[in-house]
Amino acid sequence: MTSLDPVFQRLARSSFRMRFRLGPKERQYCIDKGPETITRHAEDFIAKRLAPAEPNNDGKQTPMRGHPVFIAQHATATCCRGCLAKWHNIPAGTALSAEQQQYVVAVIYRWLTVQMTGASG
Repeated sequence: MTSLDPVFQRLARSSFRMRFRLGPKERQYCIDKGPETITRHAEDFIAKRLAPAEPNNDGKQTPMRGHPVFIAQHATATCCRGCLAKWHNIPAGTALSAEQQQYVVAVIYRWLTVQMTGASG
């Protein structure tokens, strides 16, 4: 069992989280851009939109569509500081450390990989 398995097992019990899937456009975007670029996008989005102690529009800063990473954030409860606290035990009110940011990106990456390969989460 990897360190991400427990959180993915909990997420799998949420009907809200499980409804998110990549559509054909998002899948094609991932194929066209490749994993390195998608990972850089995730790192950038997390650093700018989630990492500050008090992000702008917290709770509403992550769109529901428009980029595969946004969809992954909602599917994995890495979309706002409240969800990070509830699902990942990362408290709100303090800036995310580099390690915490890497963890969030790893969660997003794993979800995207499962979506793209059809492997089990």
